[in-house]
Amino acid sequence: MAKKSAIEKNNRRRKLVARYAARRARLKAAAKDESLPQEERFAARLKLAEMPRNSSATRVRNRCLLTGRPRGNYRKFKISRIALRELASAGQIPGMVKSSW
Repeated sequence: MAKKSAIEKNNRRRKLVARYAARRARLKAAAKDESLPQEERFAARLKLAEMPRNSSATRVRNRCLLTGRPRGNYRKFKISRIALRELASAGQIPGMVKSSW
């Protein structure tokens, strides 16, 4: 089980990303737009730099929803490989069976 503080920090980052997503996308589009004057593009980059760092989607860590494990996660299920195996062995995931050959 991961530290509660690390899990909560990641949840706060997710909320910030959701709150600033539209504004960040608008500023990034303005910064990349070649048709705008250079001063406007530079101003957009400065405003992007002033935004909170944790509002960037790259700062969010993929963690297991059940255990908080930061590594070995399946994006489709949003759980770690260990939790996935335990749930599959218990028959909690429809259509998934333990492999044997």
